[in-house]
Amino acid sequence: MTVETRNGRAASLPLTWLKVVFVRLGVLPFLLMISLIVFSAASEKFLTGSNLLSVVRQSVYLTIVSLGQMLALLTGGFDLSVGTILALTSVIGAMAMAAVYAAMPDAVGLAIFLGCLAGLGAGTMIGVVNGLGVSLFNVSPFIMTLGVASIGFGIALYETSGMPVYGMPMEFGTVVGFGNWFGVPVPIYVAVAVILALAVVLYRTPLGRYFYAVGGNIKAAKLSGIRTGRVLFLTYVICALLAAIAGMLLTARMDTGEANIGASMPLESIAACVIAGVSLRGGVGRLENVVLGALFIGLVQNGMNLARIESYLQTVVLGALLILAVAVDQIRLRLMATLKD
Repeated sequence: MTVETRNGRAASLPLTWLKVVFVRLGVLPFLLMISLIVFSAASEKFLTGSNLLSVVRQSVYLTIVSLGQMLALLTGGFDLSVGTILALTSVIGAMAMAAVYAAMPDAVGLAIFLGCLAGLGAGTMIGVVNGLGVSLFNVSPFIMTLGVASIGFGIALYETSGMPVYGMPMEFGTVVGFGNWFGVPVPIYVAVAVILALAVVLYRTPLGRYFYAVGGNIKAAKLSGIRTGRVLFLTYVICALLAAIAGMLLTARMDTGEANIGASMPLESIAACVIAGVSLRGGVGRLENVVLGALFIGLVQNGMNLARIESYLQTVVLGALLILAVAVDQIRLRLMATLKD
């Protein structure tokens, strides 16, 4: 063996290693590394403990919504109505909470409970409508969720005339929105509970396997005895429930019911999933990667804020990241086929 050959093989080893890591883990680890380097150089506050905790707290809402979006993507669809679900949940929950609190000022706990129940119920009903349209009437998820998003947003604006809803108990915002247990914000505990519950469903129950099977090949899933219509229906109901939970957490954080929140959530949740390696074709994706994808989006937004990049340009960056993630995912699929050969 010549010296040139040995040198050539030695030089190709790092490239081969990077290729294997890229195929197995996707583009997310590389993006995380790049963002940490760039934003650390841009601001000395970026890697401080308080700022990283703030990133995690701010990412809670996107993380919860992205987990629901992942279920829709796993089954070969997506949900464009998650932003509307946040808005309608916020408006209905705040209105119900304010009404009960006004009628019974001493029943703070009851007002909070009934308000949250009303908000979660309103948001989940959007998922029921989406699920019926997709599973029972075979409407395309794109058309179904887009139409429902428009209807729900119109209802939220009609109910509030575009004005914030006030009058909720102060304790709701103090405890749920800004509360801390052992130095950790309350919304983080809620997000951890959601992550653990969904992990059990995905990896420890037949329903979790059905999500992957339906997205991988819906005809084969039908032939194997899976009730695909039921799986699709539950997909959009669970997705809406998770978005509704995020909506109530946001309402507590803002201390008002808002019809204009969540406008960017469909794009951000899909971006978090795609960057995390969830396939747009369905059947491929990991929950833990989606959590990291949502944290990455929050990390980038926080870094751009510290670098004083305008919000309009941040939207441009987010859209570019989504396109980049889809393009890189196609390259990854080709490399995967090459390594198998």
